[in-house]
Parts: sequence; C-alpha cells; structure tokens
Amino acid sequence: MPFPERLLGENEQVVYDLRPHWWTLVGPALLALVIVAVTSLAWGFMPGGSLQGPARLGVQAVGVAALLFWVVPRVVRWATTHFVLTTDRLIFRRGFLSRYAREIPLERVNDVTFSQSVFERLLGAGDLVIESAGEHGQNTFYNIRNPEAVQLEIYHRMEENGQRMLAQQATPPQPQAYGRPPSALDDLERLAALRERGALSDAEFEQKKRDLLDRL
Repeated sequence: MPFPERLLGENEQVVYDLRPHWWTLVGPALLALVIVAVTSLAWGFMPGGSLQGPARLGVQAVGVAALLFWVVPRVVRWATTHFVLTTDRLIFRRGFLSRYAREIPLERVNDVTFSQSVFERLLGAGDLVIESAGEHGQNTFYNIRNPEAVQLEIYHRMEENGQRMLAQQATPPQPQAYGRPPSALDDLERLAALRERGALSDAEFEQKKRDLLDRL
C-alpha cells in the first residue's frame, strides 16, 4: 500500500516511498519453510490408528499457529513500514493496528550519513543516520534501499526547499488596500531577522540591503 496522498500538504509531492529492503523478508521466508517442512514431516510420519486423524489435525493447527505467530507479523511489519521523502519533509511510519510515526521537516535536517557493511553493499541495503534540530537529535533508519542515492536525494531536496523558503521569506509583502504600506525600515528589519536565523549569510544580507537602498 503506497503512502496515502491525503497526508501530504499543499503542493507537497512524494519523491521516495520506500519499504525496508527485501533482505528483511529472508528470515521470515526461511522460518516459514522450516515450519511447513516440520509440519509436513510430522503429518506424514504420524502412526496409524484411530487417533491418526485428530493428531494430524492437531499438527496442522500447530503449524498454522506458528505461521501466524512468528511469520505473519514480520511480513505485515515490512508491508506497513514506510520511509518517505517528500519535497518538504522526511516521514517514517510503521504499524498496522498500533502505529508509530516520525516526521522531520527538511529545514531542520543538519546532516545525513549512511553506513553499509560489505554484505549490505552487495545487496544494495544500508542504514541512514539523520541529524536534526529539535527534541530527537539523531534518528537511525535501518535497511534502507540504496542508501547512498537516498542520501544524495535528501541533500538535493534540502537545497531546493531552502531556496524556496528563502525566496518566500525575502519577498516583501504586497501593500494592503488599507493600512500602512511596508516601509524600507520594515524591509531592513525583515532582512536582519533572516540573517539572525541563518537564512541569509552576511554577504547576502549586505547585497540585499544595498539593493533595497538603491531603490529608495
């Protein structure tokens, strides 16, 4: 099931919608084969007699219960886990009945690193460690497909998001039909606030200030 579009913001688009790497399903698949094999052997070697029928039904019931208890939850967890990169944020969701969700706006991401063992490089899997400002400073996401490409795409979207936010913040508001129109002092204060928040460098601030003064 893809990430629901109703959870996206206005003009927000999904770039990546990734489930954990298929390698995470190898363990449940092997376990399912073992359970089926053991159940089949027990069913086939069941001694004859009046109790053979009920005993075989019991063996089958145990096999089905083992699949439901050990295998199905792992498959459901894989199917309902999403690592989503959009044009505005990173989203991690997992769970079917009980759910867990974590969202990180791209403007709060400070650093993205990935790690892969030799075996994971052969499979195209790895882990992403994302440093962000806020209460949860570091988040590790495991078994990401092609983590290096995801890392590069996150940086690319961070740059685009930062440029879009800077353009929105630096654009002076349009004069209203009523009330005092924005003055040059208001524009200078707005630029100074952007510089204090780190949205503008000193050089950018000085350039925009000169442009503003030239228009006076």
